Amino acid sequence: MMEELIRNIRTDLRLAMNGVVSSSMREKGMDYKMNFGVDVPRLKNIALKYKENAALAQTIWKLDVREMKMLATMIYPINEFSESKADEWAAELQHQEIREHLCRNLLQKLSYSDVLVQKWTSNNNPSIRLTGFWLYVRLMLINADLLQNINISPIIEQALKDVKSEDSLLSRAALNVLKHLVRRDEKSTTGIMEKVAEFANSDNPKYKEIFDDLTFELEHKS
Repeated sequence: MMEELIRNIRTDLRLAMNGVVSSSMREKGMDYKMNFGVDVPRLKNIALKYKENAALAQTIWKLDVREMKMLATMIYPINEFSESKADEWAAELQHQEIREHLCRNLLQKLSYSDVLVQKWTSNNNPSIRLTGFWLYVRLMLINADLLQNINISPIIEQALKDVKSEDSLLSRAALNVLKHLVRRDEKSTTGIMEKVAEFANSDNPKYKEIFDDLTFELEHKS
């Protein structure tokens, strides 16, 4: 039964395949073992053909196929996705695109997403911290009730460190967290701006840009 489901999904993906997009992604360094170049709307339509199925989702997640991983985040039953499974998937992430879909399609809907944010943003693994930052921003974007359970202070402290990282993905994610906090959390704004004040006249253009971005958020907050 499982093998048949996977064959059917592969057939669906081949029928929706976009070779031009697939080639473009490979040229940009998105090095999946297989990439059908299928866009998100078509993937969502494919996902609708299959019932939520934890075993199927886990099986196709393990395949190094772009669309399979994305579909796994769409068909895994929310109430069956355990905290240990979330930790496992977060540790296996290798592509930013998959990280974003995992946060949007699955993680932000979990009843314990606040717990994940709290522990992941303080993890020693930069990739897991990156996922924690992304999940935190997703919760802020949907104004999740669970936000009130999150201790902001250690997240701000870590983001202020990671915003200086040479890892551009980690740096941007940390900056995104700080921008959203400046935009929405009055108590955090003063402390954040005091910490980055030294960036204002920095010789490092990256630091100056960080200061300018946060200042813009402060001046244009509603």
